[in-house]
Amino acid sequence: MSDTYDFRAIQDRWLPVWTELDPFRASDDPDDPRERRYMLDMFPYPSGDLHMGHAEAFAIGDVVARYWFQRGYNVLHPIGWDAFGLPAENAAIQRNLHPADWTYRNIETQAASFRHYAISFDWSRRLHTCDPEYYKWTQWLFLRLFERGLAYRKASPVNWCPNDQTVLANEQVVGGVCERCGATVTKKTLTQWFFKITDYAQRLLDDISLLEGRWPDRVLTMQRNWIGRSEGAYVDFVIEGRDEPVTVFTTRPDTLYGATFFVVAADSALAQELCAPQYRPAFEEYLEQVRRLSDIDRLSTEREKTGVFLGRHAINPVNGERIPVWAADYVLAEYGTGAIMAVPAHDQRDLEFALKYGLPVRVVVDTGEPDPAQTGVATEGDGIHVNSGIIDGTNKADGIARIIAYLEERGLGRGGVTYRLRDWLVSRQRFWGAPIPIVHCPSCGEVPVPDDELPVLLPDLRGADLAPKGISPLAGATEWVATTCPRCGGAAQRDTDTMDTFVDSSWYYLRYCSPHDDDRPFDPEKVRLWLPVHQYVGGVEHAILHLLYSRFLTKVLYDMGLVDFTEPFSALLNQGQVINQGKAMSKSLGNGVDLGEQLATYGVDAVRLTMVFAGPPEDDIDWADVNPGALGKFLARVWRIAGEVTSPVGTPPEGGDEALRRITHRTIREVTELVEGFRFNVAVARVMELANAIRKAIDTGPGPADPAVREAAETLAVLLSLFAPYTAEECWARLGHQPTVARAGWPTADPALVAEEFVTCVVQVNGKVRERLQVPPSVTEEELQALALAAPAIEKAIDGRPVRRVVVRAPKLVNVVV
Repeated sequence: MSDTYDFRAIQDRWLPVWTELDPFRASDDPDDPRERRYMLDMFPYPSGDLHMGHAEAFAIGDVVARYWFQRGYNVLHPIGWDAFGLPAENAAIQRNLHPADWTYRNIETQAASFRHYAISFDWSRRLHTCDPEYYKWTQWLFLRLFERGLAYRKASPVNWCPNDQTVLANEQVVGGVCERCGATVTKKTLTQWFFKITDYAQRLLDDISLLEGRWPDRVLTMQRNWIGRSEGAYVDFVIEGRDEPVTVFTTRPDTLYGATFFVVAADSALAQELCAPQYRPAFEEYLEQVRRLSDIDRLSTEREKTGVFLGRHAINPVNGERIPVWAADYVLAEYGTGAIMAVPAHDQRDLEFALKYGLPVRVVVDTGEPDPAQTGVATEGDGIHVNSGIIDGTNKADGIARIIAYLEERGLGRGGVTYRLRDWLVSRQRFWGAPIPIVHCPSCGEVPVPDDELPVLLPDLRGADLAPKGISPLAGATEWVATTCPRCGGAAQRDTDTMDTFVDSSWYYLRYCSPHDDDRPFDPEKVRLWLPVHQYVGGVEHAILHLLYSRFLTKVLYDMGLVDFTEPFSALLNQGQVINQGKAMSKSLGNGVDLGEQLATYGVDAVRLTMVFAGPPEDDIDWADVNPGALGKFLARVWRIAGEVTSPVGTPPEGGDEALRRITHRTIREVTELVEGFRFNVAVARVMELANAIRKAIDTGPGPADPAVREAAETLAVLLSLFAPYTAEECWARLGHQPTVARAGWPTADPALVAEEFVTCVVQVNGKVRERLQVPPSVTEEELQALALAAPAIEKAIDGRPVRRVVVRAPKLVNVVV
């Protein structure tokens, strides 16, 4: 072995050894007596090589997995790739390739980097969501939802990118433009596929209680808000000139007397229907403006509300008042009924709109605050109802109950519950995704592709074939589209949409249990062994959609009897971002940091250790504030320690230096507690302290031959293996052991050595600290009182005054009252 610490040589030596040993393969044997643990990292998208964010996230997850391996658990820690998506399609157009060429090349690059980065994966379970062997079962799951009425098709307004020629989620529209290409986003009505997640809204909300204390509070709050349960009333408003009333939902039916105008979503079919002929030109011009806005922009509290009068009036059902009907941008067609009653005195958005367009503002809840028409601030709190007819003088709760009873008695409305959650739009008008396994037949309608004909394979399209042409690439593949109806045998057409990639990622954690099963999406018995996932690690950017969709699909599978749990991820850890100079890394800012360059300069272990040592896992890491070079020097010191131990392998530690043994065993206890509490940065600090203690013992203490030095150095190698696996393996070898240190076993702290020799006792006189004494933990109250009163500093503080009382709380506190 080398005489100097050479991280490159160490990496080159151990990577092939680990590849051959394959030490992290999980066992599916149901008779394996070891406790099972499932550690899952959110799988990566293969857009290129690994970046700094990957380095942080996977280093954190690997600490947990390696700790469980050391504890002797049977650990499942798999890896795969979320491999479908628009970036591959765009790359294929630019390079005149098939998207698979670009995707698989990037996967191989990332796979090699993961091996180099020494993540403890079970590589035998590797999967790619773009493999036909995988998306066959994504299609199978779609059909099961279709059979249960949970997959359906309807016309819906969507965000449309004219450049990428595809639908965008609201989150993909930033400032009115496509976040990928920068094109101005418009609204378009398309017939698309949805999953009926709203059928599960209440269960998704109720089961959040099962995750409390094990998921971050902010993620649970975001999910609750996204589901958005509201209790209130459905109220019917008659529209002049329309036969059927329009129903609105309100959480404050008690403010009906304050409704002074009526608003419908500008891009709704209802607005089109209600607009009077003489107002249509202005409405159509306004509608074009609204279509250029994303839903997020329209709901922004900072954006000025706009609208146009439709030339129609509604009738307030509680007082018979005629109120004008407006189309506006702050009401969305897809939320609720796409129409609202506007109560400007008690809703800020309504108030801003009313003040802008000179509409009446009527106070119907006296909160004791100034008139909103004068202040511009709506009074949204509780109070006593005024100007409210039958509920004058009541409070909020009583007013709501009375109004609902009034509406129900007269057939004008009813109490009810609604949710902010919308059904999951799964259609995408692009090529590189799982084809939707439905055939459209003129005679039979929507016909599912039979299970034995799955997968519906993608055609061989590449380059220019994928370029936007106003229709999806699959629709342009006419030979692929033309097929026969599975039911009647007549001419039919395949569905030309592909599935949202969130569908692929909503069930991948199940496939890892049996990734090579050709007969079913997953083996229920193996899923029963491993699931639910014990620890999930990934970014908070997936706090809503991915996690909510996975929770939904798990509940559907539970209802189908395919799994026996209702929540897929028992515990969740969100890591922070890696930033630079206080800002997110970006090419435009010129503050990007290349992971490959960092690994080449400092080595894998120094980078991994930096990621973990920089702060708590959930905090952001500013790369400008860290020093991987310094941690490289620390690793070199650890490496030297391992090479200086001279006692033989197997030397019993008993009889070795007791002070060092105490430090070693206290470190074991503390690091164990810290790792289990995800305080990895503090755990690394304790490992550093142990290294310093060993260095001191070798240089100025009992020397390198002392049995306690070997015990400490071996402990150091095992603890360090969680954070710096290459250096730990090298140290383990220098100490005379065979690989791999990852399976050496977690050391056990000896209670006798962990017990503190002395504790600090604070001595107060009349409540003021006057002395600190070092005493044994077993000191009695009588002994401690005598020691305290005899201390010179206490005698001086008492200064001859009579002692009225001595309060003793052995071994930590004495308070002398004089």
